[in-house]
Amino acid sequence: MTQEYDLVILGGGTGGYVAAIRASQLGLKTAIVEKGKLGGTCLHKGCIPSKALLRSAEVYATTKNSEEFGVITSDVSFNFGKVQDRKNKIVDQLHKGVLHLMKQGKIDIYEGLGRILGPSIFSPMPGTISVEMNNGQENEMLLPKNVVVATGSRPRTLPGLELDGEFVITSDEALELETLPSSIIIVGGGVIGIEWASMLSDFGVEVTVIEYADRIIPTEDKDISKEMQRLMKKKGIKLVTGAKVLPETLIKSEGVTISAETKSGLKEFKAEKLLVSVGRQANVEGIGLENTEIQVEKGFILTNEFFQTKESHIYAIGDVIGGLQLAHVASHEGIIAVEHIAGQDPSPLDYNLVSKCIYSNPEVSSVGITEEIAIEKGHKVKVGKFSFRAIGKALVFGESDGFVKIVADEETNDILGVHMIGPHVTDMISEAGLAMVLNATPWEIAHTIHPHPTLSEAIGEAALAVDGKAIHS
Repeated sequence: MTQEYDLVILGGGTGGYVAAIRASQLGLKTAIVEKGKLGGTCLHKGCIPSKALLRSAEVYATTKNSEEFGVITSDVSFNFGKVQDRKNKIVDQLHKGVLHLMKQGKIDIYEGLGRILGPSIFSPMPGTISVEMNNGQENEMLLPKNVVVATGSRPRTLPGLELDGEFVITSDEALELETLPSSIIIVGGGVIGIEWASMLSDFGVEVTVIEYADRIIPTEDKDISKEMQRLMKKKGIKLVTGAKVLPETLIKSEGVTISAETKSGLKEFKAEKLLVSVGRQANVEGIGLENTEIQVEKGFILTNEFFQTKESHIYAIGDVIGGLQLAHVASHEGIIAVEHIAGQDPSPLDYNLVSKCIYSNPEVSSVGITEEIAIEKGHKVKVGKFSFRAIGKALVFGESDGFVKIVADEETNDILGVHMIGPHVTDMISEAGLAMVLNATPWEIAHTIHPHPTLSEAIGEAALAVDGKAIHS
């Protein structure tokens, strides 16, 4: 049986289903092929479930310190089964919402594995999609005018460090834990590693993070990394940087033992479990790319600025093309790809304007470039920093660690980057993102009246600090 479509999307994650909704709005007959659940990694194995767990950990940590707020409690504990139940209810609710959006947009869903076929009797060009249906029924053949590949990614592993789902796990397995371990080694101190370290530590797990780079969250500004390292150690997390894990030393017996080459020599680490958090790899296998002229480089599909592959009618978006592997980036890439298909002449995505967030406790957010990169690019920079310790709302919250840092060009006064660490900064970064989109200057941010008392006052004060005019420092 064959069905004709204007657009077929391989993958129903955040990028895929948002692209489908935009295509429906533009009048394109659209279908999604998804072998798992609509919502993809972000909804089921990433953004949403991990943040639900992080919130429970934050509430537990706050409750343990409730006496600071004059609230007397005793024997504070938590039920991890209920923590998981809450997480699952949130995911289920959002999943139902996505299904409703598909129905509302009259978008057809094929539950199965889609493969791109080469030229055939159906089409002189590669792009016909054969769907191996989950229910075992005969393959569906879809004949699209255009295809968007949005097959996402999965956790990467280290060669020789075999996953077993019990002793050695990734974030996928960690999200489904029925009980928490007493101790854990996290290999990788990037975004995902630090989120898990923060969460597990707040739940009372003994955490060791081993990071290959010379600092944790190495893609963030050095000042942010330094502050995060201080605050993670304050939590009791053991951080080992500049260390190379040796997979061949792994021993699994009533827990795990593994060694790493560190700055001070070979060291051995022991824990109940080991979490591998070393990035993600694209899902490019088994989807028929070999039947096309599509180029794959370093494991990622190559595209142009409108996300066309070498086959001009086949597009690719999201984690499968590398770059910033973030849900909100995939969504915008999908919208641009679909608008290009529909002849809407969209503007290319400026990745420098993408806000990035780390949902640890404390949180981190940033947009633009770091001070180090700005200097490397030849900018003469001026920097403004302002601590949350001088912000009344932060003191009210009982969360006064961290700061806002603004990096600007001394000659043009353009904002080059904004970097934050502290309470609720992931909810505050969009102001900085808008400032970057509008090419605002620190002066313009400073003259935006920030209500008192709010955490956002730190942004206004940091903007004043760029020119040495901060009021409360």
